[in-house]
Amino acid sequence: MELMQIRYFLEVASSQHITHSAEKLHIAQPALTQAINRLEADLGVPLFMSKGRNIVLTEYGRYLQQAVTPLIMQLDMIPDSLRRMAKLDSETIRINVRAASAIVTEAIIAYKNKHDNIHFSLFQSPSSEICDIEVTTKMFYHVSHGQNCEFAINEKIFLAVSESKFGSCDSVTIKDIADEGFICLLGSRQFRAICDKHCHHAGFKPKIIFESDNPTAVRNMIAANMGVGFWPEFTWGRTADEHVKLMEISDMPCSRDIVISYNPTKVDNSNVVDFYEFLRDFCINRRNEIKATQIAKK
Repeated sequence: MELMQIRYFLEVASSQHITHSAEKLHIAQPALTQAINRLEADLGVPLFMSKGRNIVLTEYGRYLQQAVTPLIMQLDMIPDSLRRMAKLDSETIRINVRAASAIVTEAIIAYKNKHDNIHFSLFQSPSSEICDIEVTTKMFYHVSHGQNCEFAINEKIFLAVSESKFGSCDSVTIKDIADEGFICLLGSRQFRAICDKHCHHAGFKPKIIFESDNPTAVRNMIAANMGVGFWPEFTWGRTADEHVKLMEISDMPCSRDIVISYNPTKVDNSNVVDFYEFLRDFCINRRNEIKATQIAKK
């Protein structure tokens, strides 16, 4: 059975008149009659029988009508369903947030204020295959491949320490706090791996007194002066506790790259590109604001 034959059959079954059906289908009457005859030959049973000037369904015809009607209805619904799926997919941005979750969240809130039709799906996965945008972090020597779908912004890493212990100093070496208790993200987080490498380069392994998978919990513990910790310059903002100060690390360059990339292969990625550019500019503006504040304090 061919799909067109089934559609012709259902129309004739509905009208019970070959001529009227041919007019509605915009085909010649002989062509419609031949299509019905071929369908009956393929199935090996009669589907219609004459009744006066009209035709009516046989028992086989009624069975076929009942069997294929819901199938054709489902087929006819597929184009609209696909269009709705495509619209929803184009309005949903899947972001793999492996770093800088606080600033990504802030950017999403700011973006949603002007684009309430856009939806976001956030997750954390080692694989970037299913995401539209990925936010990761690497050591400061990250080299961009020059692709227009990737952007890297450098972020200085400070040490958050007790003001009472370090006084009015503006900088500190990592070795100075080698014996301090560290508050860190869990070892599975990319930022933690970067911080561990900096300590390794300084010749010691940090003594961890508290670690969490939640960046907010880590920030709050450091800000509460419960220990020292690494503090990224603009993605974490400033400390809320006046007794905790952020000090530059003087004995080595201590920074990281926030890398934002998007998937250029998505069928309709105009919304993805728009948010990617918004997030890029959001990070740049936040970094510039932090730097302007620091200059003003000096």
